[in-house]
Amino acid sequence: MGLKGRDLLSIRDLSKEDIEEILKAAHRMLPYAEGKKVNHLLDGKILTLAFFEPSTRTRLSFETAMARLGGTSVTIADASVTSVKKGETLHDTVRVISQYGDAIVLRHPNEGAARLAARASAKPVINAGDGTGEHPTQTLIDLAAMQEAFGKIAGLRVTLLGDLKYGRTVHSLARALALFGARLVVSSPPSLRLPVEVREDLDRTGVEIREIPKVEDAIQETDVLYVTRIQRERFGDDAEYAEVAGSYRVDLPLLARAPERLVVLHPLPRIGEIGPAVDDSPHAAYFRQAFLGVPVRMALLALTLAGRAS
Repeated sequence: MGLKGRDLLSIRDLSKEDIEEILKAAHRMLPYAEGKKVNHLLDGKILTLAFFEPSTRTRLSFETAMARLGGTSVTIADASVTSVKKGETLHDTVRVISQYGDAIVLRHPNEGAARLAARASAKPVINAGDGTGEHPTQTLIDLAAMQEAFGKIAGLRVTLLGDLKYGRTVHSLARALALFGARLVVSSPPSLRLPVEVREDLDRTGVEIREIPKVEDAIQETDVLYVTRIQRERFGDDAEYAEVAGSYRVDLPLLARAPERLVVLHPLPRIGEIGPAVDDSPHAAYFRQAFLGVPVRMALLALTLAGRAS
């Protein structure tokens, strides 16, 4: 039915065909994202970014994407200077700010916040991360990076490494990879395993999924190593975090055992789980992945606000 005017709260809001449309549009947006061409598709449109949680790549790439399309952005980058500090509810904040622009991009520390915002908003809401829930636009970027590296997603052997319990990027990505028929390996400390509800979703799709606790045992049969950090801010106490901190690391000795074709992705920021020496390795694709946030989000905004991406 097209993406114009639709909310994007979960990767489950998109069909495989929707995702393919966004990825094709993102490829067409590359020269505009690189500043080689000028695009005025969203002239006169305003994007409201409401970020109640810290962000670098997501916020700036959305702002850049809107600017590259000729539109403008207004941003809440620090919730402490808004009326939330006075006790205003998220519902009321969103209901008000939805009148100021044409779409809202929301990041919030509470799972379910994006869905609440969508009920309050008169304009489309895009989830830019809600607590430990989902991060659907990051998944679109991850898929674009895989497609760019391999020319396909179907059949890829993807190992998801790290914090699979609290890692919202992994929750969205695993579900999307199941749509495309990728083969999944999950590798994590025992206390950070993939949540039961996500695993049940994957099982219902019939996707091939294996659990291999040690990444060393999975690396030789991996096309994409998707690494996540252990998120200290998601833990109830420091003792729990200390038990798992530093429990895995991607470095050159590990990658020496990997296939030549393997690419390493990471939604960033990294906090020690990928050694700096990996940056100069032919396997490192995470900085390119971060750049792809601009054309992918350009495509999404164009399709959501204009109904077309050309």
